[in-house]
Order: sequence, then C-alpha cells, then structure tokens
Amino acid sequence: MGAHSAPAVPPTDGPAPCACGRHHDPQSRTVGDPLAPSAAPAPLPTARRPVRFLAHLLIRTYQLTLSGLSGRQCRHLPTCSAYTDEAIQRHGFWAGGWIGLARVVRCHPWGSSGFDPVPAALDPTYRWWAPWRGARWTGRHIDPATRLD
Repeated sequence: MGAHSAPAVPPTDGPAPCACGRHHDPQSRTVGDPLAPSAAPAPLPTARRPVRFLAHLLIRTYQLTLSGLSGRQCRHLPTCSAYTDEAIQRHGFWAGGWIGLARVVRCHPWGSSGFDPVPAALDPTYRWWAPWRGARWTGRHIDPATRLD
C-alpha cells in the first residue's frame, strides 16, 4: 500500500465503545455485570420519590449527628444506617425498611458480623402484606471468612 491509501474506517456494524473506550459485546454480559443491559427500567432519582427521599434525609441526619456520639461500633460492613438507606432506595420504603430493621435487630454483641451487602433482589417468599418474610433475621447468609470479630 502506498502513501495515498485511504485511512482505515472502523466497522459500524459492531457494538459501540463504552465510556472506558473498549468495545463490549452485550451478549457476553453476566447477571452481576453493572454494564449489562437489563429489562428493568432505571430507578427514578431519589428526589422524585418523596417517601424514600424523606427516609434518606432522616438516616443521613442520624449519620451526621447521633451516630458520631455513639462511636464507631458497627459490627457489619456497610454500617446499619448505610445498609438501611440502600435497602430503602433499592426496594422501596416498605420492603427496604423491614430489611433494614432486621439488620439493626441482629446488630448486637452476640449477633452476626462481617460483610453483609443489601440483597440485589427481594426474597421469593416476600409478600407486601408480610414484609418480614423478605428480611434476613439471622446472620447465616454472611460468609464466615468476612467476620469482623
């Protein structure tokens, strides 16, 4: 090829590059992949959901005031208040509130400890009229290798 050859043109029929600059095949995504396409619509911003927003403000107020007075004694990662806030944002005030309550109840010297993220989906036994079924009331689901005590 000589000096007058046309520049290479990128293919247009493949997947578009993402923000990282690489091309990702959407068919090869796994369930836990944050870039994976999903059928579920994106959640509305917190400010457009007033009950969740109010719960977030109350939890944040606790974190900035009373939490500092009691010291950093949390037995779990994330902390119980951050866990409850994330559960409410992810699953709604009713279900997330019960999930957060179960976490606070098991946070005591004889309770569980360790890395305990908010469940990605509600438990299949969850029903709106019996929300306590979707909560994790014991620490059996926590990996023993992540225990903090």
